[in-house]
Amino acid sequence: MKFALFSLMMNLPNAVTGEALTTQQKFHNILEQAKLAERLGFDAYGIGERHGAPFLSSSPPVVLTAIAAATTRIRLLTTVTVLSILDPVRVAEDYATLDQLSGGRLEMIIGKGNDPRHYPLFGISEEEQWDSLDERYHLLRRLWSEENVTWQGTYRPPLEGVTTWPRPLQQSIPIWHGSASSTVSTELAAKYGEPLFTSNSFHPQAKYKALIDHYRERLDYYGHDPQQAVIGSGAGSLYLADTGEEAIRRYKPYYEAFHATAAAQHNQSPFTDLEDNIARGPALIGSPEQVIEKILDYHAAYGHQVLSISVDGLTHSEQLEQVERFAKEVAPVLRRELPSSVWNEPPVLTQHSSFLPSNATDSWPTAISPIFQV
Repeated sequence: MKFALFSLMMNLPNAVTGEALTTQQKFHNILEQAKLAERLGFDAYGIGERHGAPFLSSSPPVVLTAIAAATTRIRLLTTVTVLSILDPVRVAEDYATLDQLSGGRLEMIIGKGNDPRHYPLFGISEEEQWDSLDERYHLLRRLWSEENVTWQGTYRPPLEGVTTWPRPLQQSIPIWHGSASSTVSTELAAKYGEPLFTSNSFHPQAKYKALIDHYRERLDYYGHDPQQAVIGSGAGSLYLADTGEEAIRRYKPYYEAFHATAAAQHNQSPFTDLEDNIARGPALIGSPEQVIEKILDYHAAYGHQVLSISVDGLTHSEQLEQVERFAKEVAPVLRRELPSSVWNEPPVLTQHSSFLPSNATDSWPTAISPIFQV
């Protein structure tokens, strides 16, 4: 199994200490998280996209570019890009730029998002979200794979002979399809034989497994081998301690604070409390042995090769503690028990040293990183 650390950049006062970070401090915190993830051997770091408080992640390509400059190896994910509301021309330009600057480390996860506040901001209704996502995705595919694109649709002005610049560094930027609530996403992923990333965040396992099963069925329908399906999975909150009881005691204030937010209430959690979430849901709260056992159980249901985790909301010291414990006590067991074929080849820049600028000693990100030092 491969592992990604990700953040939605939620910036709330700490539920235990009351400490509140400034916006600039939170951005610095994210850069430190990404650098730590690389040092500890995580395979990817992801930034989500939200457009309203308490989240600061309204511009993922900007944040990921800063992370690219501060790292050299780790892959960069969007978790997710809310393509249902974005102009595909702007997306093609922004993320091709990021792909170039990062040395071909970008992988995009697209979706319609789960925060209804972004629809009026970008001029579509919630009822249009799936049609909008479908149309914009088809255009984005063409913009990255073709030149002189002529196109006409519903959600942006027509294009006549358009070639977006820059072109991506990778021959084809990998695109995953985020899946949380509808077979529309699994259908779109299956049609093109592209990877699926289940959110696996707010509901019992059966809900997400049904969508993954649908994805595999439709892969077969479209002539793709369902045995070759590539699946990633999110997880509920992570908190490791020496015992399950200690983990619950230490994490419960964070759980209760987050579930009091409007964003969490929108998701209408079916769980009565933290203990119920641990028993019936995706929360990874417990001893390392308990968390490993739970991930293995979910893998038996999903067959996923990538797992993403988050430590948002914890104190800085707890973030370090949790990421390090996961990397040292959980990840090695899962890497051994669950081999993964994903990300076994290095990114473009490290495969082809001719892409390096003549004055670079280690890598492109090292060469430009002083621009982004905080």
